[in-house]
Amino acid sequence: MDTNESAQQVIDWLDQNQSIFIEMADQIWRTPELAWKEFKSSHLQADYLENEGFSVTWIGDLNTAFMAEWGEGKPILGFIGEYDALPGLSQKKQPTKEPIHEGEPGHGCGHNLLGAGTVASAVAVQKWLKSNDKSGTVRYYGCPAEEKGSGKVFMARAGAFDDLDAALNFHPAHLNTPSKGGAVGVNAIYFRFYGQTAHAGGSPHKGRSALDAVELMNVGVNYLREHVKDDVRMHYIITEGGKAPNIVPEEAEVYYFIRAAKPDYLAEVVERVRKVAEGAALMTETTFEVLFEEGCSALLSNHYLADLQYQAMQSIGPITFTEAEIEFAQKINDAFPGTNSDYIDDKIEYYKASPEIVAALDEYRDQPLVGRNFRALDEHIIATGSTDVGDLSQIVPVSLLSTTCFPTGVPGHSWGNVAASGMSIGHKGMLHAAKIMAVTAVKLYSDPNHLVKIHLEFKQQTGGKPYVSPIPEDVKPPHYEPEGD
Repeated sequence: MDTNESAQQVIDWLDQNQSIFIEMADQIWRTPELAWKEFKSSHLQADYLENEGFSVTWIGDLNTAFMAEWGEGKPILGFIGEYDALPGLSQKKQPTKEPIHEGEPGHGCGHNLLGAGTVASAVAVQKWLKSNDKSGTVRYYGCPAEEKGSGKVFMARAGAFDDLDAALNFHPAHLNTPSKGGAVGVNAIYFRFYGQTAHAGGSPHKGRSALDAVELMNVGVNYLREHVKDDVRMHYIITEGGKAPNIVPEEAEVYYFIRAAKPDYLAEVVERVRKVAEGAALMTETTFEVLFEEGCSALLSNHYLADLQYQAMQSIGPITFTEAEIEFAQKINDAFPGTNSDYIDDKIEYYKASPEIVAALDEYRDQPLVGRNFRALDEHIIATGSTDVGDLSQIVPVSLLSTTCFPTGVPGHSWGNVAASGMSIGHKGMLHAAKIMAVTAVKLYSDPNHLVKIHLEFKQQTGGKPYVSPIPEDVKPPHYEPEGD
């Protein structure tokens, strides 16, 4: 059987069984759960996969992380899913803003689609391997807390991904495109200062202000910005600043995100920031402690794997949206004035090195939905945001795939994306991604030369250095118990 025939088998299976995964995505959409609390979502997926013959293992001390495995032997391919929602984004399936329950969570990043679509892809590949009596191992990973930036980091620290040969992943977005870009790593750290309280008016000389230490630390970090590499980002908020103006603050705290493109350099910058905190404590005669909350590593995208995904996209064709879906998307766009054109302008500015891409994007300036497939747009671009897929990418070759699940230009983490995630626009993007990942997996199982080239590139990217978790061993993930129905 040639690769084209194999690819058609998984595509046909997904077309015939799409209702299963649409319902799975919708069920997760109807019961949105926040990071670390995805009990219903994770068990919905785990139970389905177990019924399909997968062996399910819950990972480490993470209540809502699991691995579902089927098959034996090499290659071992990982399908990476997520399912956490965002706070305060409850929204009905309609193109005007109206929450289902005010203040409740909603899937503003489309993780209901991400998880269900990746489950679909894994099962389609399982059926293909089984029906064609082929060896190989399929693994689906249910990953919690992407929105908190560290679910996969704790999984990686537990060794969950160590023996994978490659990983396939997608994210709902505004365009169909694989990724060749990177992203910076991040450490999230609290710096807590302790001083001596006193009456700020009557005896300020007896006080030692923890808030002064916080402010001096922030001044020092702001001067440090000139002396770090261009990819570094440092941002902070003051989380505690005292109880009243007439009391010298005994305790104060500042919360930092520190980002950089290289793990070694990120560690160096974090240490420099710690020294600034130490200096602030010396100046104010206070003490301080460093409380590490979470972190994730820089993202490495495998270009060869991205090219395979684009080949799969081209063989599948574009997404075709109906007039009703286009009208629905346009109404959402109308609620965010200027975002459609602004989004295209931002992308053109971002990718201005490629006239071909600029011209293609410009065609869609007034289109509320883009169904066409684009080759990787972001080669050599390092995004200054962060994702816990970065830790996965430091262990195993991975390429991030995006598919059109949202109206063009609607802001991320918005009610407009929640609405689209719960209806046919999101469903079509999800199934498109499932097909692309499944066809790519068929290529990897069918021709071992692909993995040889993928691993050669991966070794060049990492320099052969072993993965080091950005989260210290003594830092544990949050633990929650399921709430009663």
